[in-house]
Amino acid sequence: MKNSKLIAQTALASFFAVSALAISAPAEAGKKDLEKCYGVVKAGQNDCQTSNSACAGTSEVDAKPTAFLVLPKGSCEKIVGGSVKPKA
Repeated sequence: MKNSKLIAQTALASFFAVSALAISAPAEAGKKDLEKCYGVVKAGQNDCQTSNSACAGTSEVDAKPTAFLVLPKGSCEKIVGGSVKPKA
């Protein structure tokens, strides 16, 4: 009885491990095609932490120079005020 329970637990753990790998692999591959675009964010719409805010969605003003959005590479230069480096 113990062997069948161990086999079932191992199979279930393996399933979850393989599922997690399958889900994360495409996300990792897509990161190469993305870049941070600073200075174009609406208040409360920033992605992730900045030097002046603790978490996503916490920028207080529009076009905050240190707040960013993650966009496809090459898009940032096409947006007025956009920069791939944080502004001082």
